[in-house]
Amino acid sequence: MNKSILTLSFYIALIIPACRLKESCDTLPSQFSSYDQAVLKIESSDFKIKEIANTSKSSWIRGASFYSCDGNTGYYILQTDNQDYLYTNMPYSVWIKFKNAESLGKFYNENIKHRYIFQLTK
Repeated sequence: MNKSILTLSFYIALIIPACRLKESCDTLPSQFSSYDQAVLKIESSDFKIKEIANTSKSSWIRGASFYSCDGNTGYYILQTDNQDYLYTNMPYSVWIKFKNAESLGKFYNENIKHRYIFQLTK
């Protein structure tokens, strides 16, 4: 077989999987059986809004991200040293206030914690 055809075939085999379109957030299931499954599906789907907050000034929040299909409400993922927390139906306006808060931890505890709870299937 011609070397250039072999090389071309190799590159096509690499490019095609990389070009695969992300799953639309509209097709996400309404319920998940595990938090890991939910986070994996959310992070690998295509959303209208997909933002990450700068958490470098927080003493305990290691990461925070927001994913919204409709631009109004969405999933909120908070990462700490020990655990990741997943919330749903959080308003985008709350996300904006969180990102701009003087203290991310204080804002989280007062405005997000115990609200917008994500429930797994039973």
